[in-house]
Amino acid sequence: MSSTKNLTQCKKGCSCKITKIHADGALKQRLMSFGMARGVGVELLEYSPAKSTVEIKVGKMRIALRKEEAEMIEITNEQD
Repeated sequence: MSSTKNLTQCKKGCSCKITKIHADGALKQRLMSFGMARGVGVELLEYSPAKSTVEIKVGKMRIALRKEEAEMIEITNEQD
């Protein structure tokens, strides 16, 4: 069974799908320019030591997001 949560609640190495992006304006446009949209699969690669940033993989692109940005991305964990 799948559960819905934000990207920062996912463990390192998990694969998930984006269900909603709660950002507005320029941030939402920037995330979408990286290929992030509803239904797109992402993989959580790494957290920074203080968990202030998170590195994810979208397609073949690696993206580093601030914790505040990652919290705006709602996901469904495919491994639950």
